[in-house]
Amino acid sequence: MFAVLSLLVLLACGSAAQQPHAGAARVELQPFALAARQYELTLEYLGQPLPESDRARLTKAIAGSNEAAAVRELEAVLDKYTLAVVEINPESRVKVEQGQAKPELVEGGTRVFLVKVINQAGVTAPLEVDSPNQAPVYQKSTGTPEPPQRITQADVRDRWAQFSIYRKQPMRTRLSGLGLEYQILEVFSRDSGKRSAKLSFHVGQGTQDIGFRNETVIVFNALPARAVKLRVRDEKGQPTTGAFVFRDSVGRVYPAPSKRLAPDFPFQTQIYRADGEVIRLPDGVYTVTYTRGPEYVTETRKVVVDGDAPAELAFDLKRWIDPSRRGWYSGDHHIHAAGCAHYENPTEGVE
Repeated sequence: MFAVLSLLVLLACGSAAQQPHAGAARVELQPFALAARQYELTLEYLGQPLPESDRARLTKAIAGSNEAAAVRELEAVLDKYTLAVVEINPESRVKVEQGQAKPELVEGGTRVFLVKVINQAGVTAPLEVDSPNQAPVYQKSTGTPEPPQRITQADVRDRWAQFSIYRKQPMRTRLSGLGLEYQILEVFSRDSGKRSAKLSFHVGQGTQDIGFRNETVIVFNALPARAVKLRVRDEKGQPTTGAFVFRDSVGRVYPAPSKRLAPDFPFQTQIYRADGEVIRLPDGVYTVTYTRGPEYVTETRKVVVDGDAPAELAFDLKRWIDPSRRGWYSGDHHIHAAGCAHYENPTEGVE
């Protein structure tokens, strides 16, 4: 009899281990179904729509008569795209573990994932995400003649990512208080290849669970972007240098300003490229604004970057005035003797 009881206990424990959140996520179908539609719309807007098969599963589940089964089906579909599972216990302590989503990123681009929130405390504060791997890669100048080395090249190497919770419409800025909901997490990767990141979540200072349980380390695989060569010609058809602003369909700027180092500057949206130089871009449709300065017309056009498109883009710059014909010439007459006011770490100004 004792052996039988022991076996039953072990089986029960094994079942619980396979379903660590069973019974923890309680939500009614009506608000959860509406929220699921919002997640679906937002993912589509951000350029990562759910596959048609999963959209059909959502529709079928919402139309079902068994509410408990419908909630389970919605949860099963959304869990496939969940990078992290956040559990808030009745004392508002937060713990996290990695979700089912494949942690795949793209060099120089942003990918979006879901974050599953099991909210046993009914918290309605904003969910916050943090990571040491998203710390700044430069420090603005303090004017010190010999600034200390606060950011090293090793720091720059490790600070490859950017994580943020998407809070714009139709998503909420705060948790709803439902027992189960999802947030949308945007993840930017500066690099390609295997990269690790430590992610932590909280809903306010002091809500982190003890024993580092509000943290998880995820190994990402970032696919390489495409090298796109720019051909830049002036009004005479001669090779020259232009200023470019690349934005994707939701307005993100490329390369990401937060991870730029010279020759691309974080304090401005434009980058500069001479004829024949390269920018690395993920596949997608971009709006490019280009010019050469105040003497040139600022123009805008759409370009497509993918395997079927040319790996070279041509830009013909147009003047609206040529002051040199009237004897006027522009110049930059000052000298940066030691660094500059832009940043002092990891290098002392622009090298």
